[in-house]
Amino acid sequence: SCKGGICMRKHFLDNIRWITVVLVVIYHVIYMYNGIASAGVIGPFYEKQYQDGIQYLLYPWFMLLLFIVSGICSRYYLDQHRIKEFIRSRTRKLLVPSTVGLLVMGWIQGYFNMAISNAFESMTDSVPGFAIYLIMVLSGIGVLWFIQMLWVFSMLLAVIRRMEKGRLYKLAGRMNMAWLLLLVIPLYFSGRILNTPVIAVYRFGIYGFAFFLGYFVFAHDQIIERVGKYRFPLIFAAIVLGAVYLAMHYGDNYAVMPTVNCIPAVCYAWISCLAIFGFMKKYGDKESAFTAFMTKHSFGLYVFHYLPLSATAYALHKYTSVPALPSYLLTAFAAFLGSFVLYEIIVRIPLLRWCVLGIKKEKKNV
Repeated sequence: SCKGGICMRKHFLDNIRWITVVLVVIYHVIYMYNGIASAGVIGPFYEKQYQDGIQYLLYPWFMLLLFIVSGICSRYYLDQHRIKEFIRSRTRKLLVPSTVGLLVMGWIQGYFNMAISNAFESMTDSVPGFAIYLIMVLSGIGVLWFIQMLWVFSMLLAVIRRMEKGRLYKLAGRMNMAWLLLLVIPLYFSGRILNTPVIAVYRFGIYGFAFFLGYFVFAHDQIIERVGKYRFPLIFAAIVLGAVYLAMHYGDNYAVMPTVNCIPAVCYAWISCLAIFGFMKKYGDKESAFTAFMTKHSFGLYVFHYLPLSATAYALHKYTSVPALPSYLLTAFAAFLGSFVLYEIIVRIPLLRWCVLGIKKEKKNV
């Protein structure tokens, strides 16, 4: 953010983002071998897997938090750039990788998704190769749903900003802690609308509401400071609500209705987001060599991690009899190392860099 011509990096936002992406990777490792959701996964090692509870504790809030952070960053960007620059930048950074990038590399992810699901066995020889390629491309969307939705919200924001003129932003900055807690009510109802019927992750209502909360509410420094004063009660409340939600719904499919938007899940998610903002503002607003590295590579980690993760899980399942713990560790290691390696390779190839990561060649004098 910038004030008086002086720009200050919000390190706590950078740290929230990369830590959340790391948790996304860990979630996907657990998910690949889970016993709750069966689509596109290797499946469980045992009849009862207590580690599956990690999914319940992460899923309600981690993507919600990323959309809020994205809304905050959009506000900071638009305070220093024109709307046309915002549209152009977000289209290159978000839409290109999730469309053109899919055609270039998405089919590889789609291949492993279909192999894990045994989809190729159900295909006849009469299916033409180009049709199989398109099916693999669509199957390879994977984690890119997030940046697809983020582009939609960004384009909508560009329209709203032209009309809103900052009035709602100023009004939102006056919210006290009671009003911030009560935002859980519209958050709950937003989760009941604009959900796609087949692909459960496209929850336009609740994620769109979270994005605009970031833009209008949490981009205010005083709001974050206000939340920070209650960080310990919020952390305690989040732990209690998480335990209640887990006890009530363990065994239910946490990613689909009605569980994904039940009252315990939404309350737990919202209090967790508030607690994280309060805690990280106080204790995470700093930078080190490691956090700077993770900040730089967080987008690449998000975009690339599922390919080496799924490829490793498929190979371990098909060609070995590795037990549970080594499978988790090897899959996690492959996800992190593979994503960093892929990022360092792709970012050095100009055309692929633009297609897959939305990174253009910068001028040398900038």
